[in-house]
Amino acid sequence: MPPKGQRDTKKEKPRDAKGTLLRIWRYVTRFRVLMIFIALMCIASNLLALVGPSLAGRAINEAAAGAGKVNFEKVWYDAGQMLLFYISSSVLTLLINFLMMKVGRNIARQMRSDVFYKLMKLPVNYFDRNAAGDIISRVSYDIDVLSTSISTDIVQIMTSLITVAGSLFMMLLISPLLSLMVLITIPLSIFYTRYMGKKTRPLFARRSAAYGKMNGYVEEMFSGQKTIQAYAREDAVLNKFESINQEASEAFYLANHYGMTIGPTMNSINNLGLALLGMFGSILYLKDLVSLAQISSFVLYSRKFSGPINEIANIINEIYSALAAAERVFRLLDETEEAKDVENAGKLANVQGNVEIKNVSFGYVPEKIILQNFNLKADAGKLIAIVGPTGAGKTTIINLLMRFYDVNAGEIMVDGQEIRSLTRESLRRAYAMVLQDTWLFNGTIYENIAYGKENATRDEVVAAAKAARIHHYIMQLPKGYDTVISEDGGNISKGQKQMLTIARAMLYDARMLILDEATSNVDTGTERRIQSAMRELMKDKTCFVIAHRLSTIQNADLILVVNGGNIVEQGTHSELMEKQGFYHRLYNSQFE
Repeated sequence: MPPKGQRDTKKEKPRDAKGTLLRIWRYVTRFRVLMIFIALMCIASNLLALVGPSLAGRAINEAAAGAGKVNFEKVWYDAGQMLLFYISSSVLTLLINFLMMKVGRNIARQMRSDVFYKLMKLPVNYFDRNAAGDIISRVSYDIDVLSTSISTDIVQIMTSLITVAGSLFMMLLISPLLSLMVLITIPLSIFYTRYMGKKTRPLFARRSAAYGKMNGYVEEMFSGQKTIQAYAREDAVLNKFESINQEASEAFYLANHYGMTIGPTMNSINNLGLALLGMFGSILYLKDLVSLAQISSFVLYSRKFSGPINEIANIINEIYSALAAAERVFRLLDETEEAKDVENAGKLANVQGNVEIKNVSFGYVPEKIILQNFNLKADAGKLIAIVGPTGAGKTTIINLLMRFYDVNAGEIMVDGQEIRSLTRESLRRAYAMVLQDTWLFNGTIYENIAYGKENATRDEVVAAAKAARIHHYIMQLPKGYDTVISEDGGNISKGQKQMLTIARAMLYDARMLILDEATSNVDTGTERRIQSAMRELMKDKTCFVIAHRLSTIQNADLILVVNGGNIVEQGTHSELMEKQGFYHRLYNSQFE
């Protein structure tokens, strides 16, 4: 298996904003009926708000009729209508925001479901290459960023477009000449926004990647906290975290620094347009080409026209951040899934447990072949022990038997059938597996033991626990088998966790068993009792045992000594000791 430390460290590639927006839109259109309703409400809300400046102009016109000629009744009527329209617009806006939050929440839920489904379909090598923290960052942080943007920015953009179009229309109706002053600044705004967009988009992509790297490191260090303290490596870990944290902080600063300059700059551009409007409007007023009421209404509409442009400029950094986050999520969704079963793949049924590996060559990368012309024959019901130095290829053999990886050359047979002609599900169900790295979930002890067997009875679970020599310990717990253990069994010892996973494997109705250093975390006395119990329960079942403590596999039917990807010796313990070869030296080295 590739070392866990060799993670992907690729630089962020240039962003495909159009493609990402299209994929986000596909999620949004799943709620098309609700979105159409929201769009109609946006139009209504903005039209109501656009009537306000016109009513204000009418009221000012009444007030400017001359001394003693003010029609207060009409002024109050126009002001009352304006207030009613603005309140109605605000109520609709609140409803729109509430509905968009619902849409954003549902999109986030759907996207997380898609990502989690995808993770279940990805091959083992994806998790070997990517840090768990980075994957979690995509599932949580990146989707949250995207969901928040959808909830707020889509409404903002729709509102802004309607407001800009409506304000421009009203300004053209009031005075085409004054409209020229506002339109002068539009090309400048568009040019500046496009320029800053190209500059900030990769910065937000870098920020998302830096956060993913930081989360990956934090998750990795937290999982190894005891080891860090045991080796007094706290300072080294803190120093490295400071470096990664500094990188994330710089990425955050650069992205937000450039993003936050967009809004003030756009304000300055719009204020320039307002200054031109004031000067030109004064000239037109002096020449009796426009009235005071027209100028006041026009100024209000010009603010409504420039306001949304400013708001879009202010949220543009959020949009780019959301696009960067979305691309990280979509890259995960685009990862190549585990290869599908061949057409008309058979199901492994009535398993006997005869396994044969024929002339297999394999390497995790083509340039480095680990197994070369490897051969192995395991008859049904036999216990096959695989031993050898670190890196010899022992775990690789297990990965190939389970089809976590496929061979480069040769074939692997189970009961006379090539495993690539079988469905992965039926092949893997034929094995029970206990690894050195134990895995327990947040649930009761009963649920953890019964995990692999549906509808397991209490008696069956108890029998498996007794066989694994863990029953006595369980009964000492406050609630026995109903005791809830924390995530990954953090509230019990490693040895007890391992015995629970062994009990789980014993309960699982499989004809073949894989034990990868399965008793490494228990004491020698318990290990011998478990070995005896497992040997009895696994009678007539094919067992593959990877062991470093060679004293535990002396009773194996066949011991394969692997070195450099080849079987250098094979036989029983006594036969191999008599040869006084590689196994003899390996065995004696454990007692030196």
